[in-house]
Amino acid sequence: MALERCDVEKIAHLARLGLNDGELPRITEALNSILGLVDQMQAVDTTGIEPLAHPLEASQRLRPDQVTESNQRDAYQAIAPSTESGLYLVPKVIE
Repeated sequence: MALERCDVEKIAHLARLGLNDGELPRITEALNSILGLVDQMQAVDTTGIEPLAHPLEASQRLRPDQVTESNQRDAYQAIAPSTESGLYLVPKVIE
């Protein structure tokens, strides 16, 4: 499926992109090459092939769950305009 200039103009309008007339041929060509690649990938026969969750089928290395930083809440809240009981107070924005 090849895109025409009018198709790219519609897509640009929907995406709220401000493309000028000089950019349209280049963008049209780039989008058509992307769609061509998608067509090539869809043409590959994948019957009997299971999808992979991870391309290397490797397990995740885990680290021990240890605290690595000190609690600095009091220092952060000391510079806040308004706090109460360890929470930041903000102005009401919805009536």
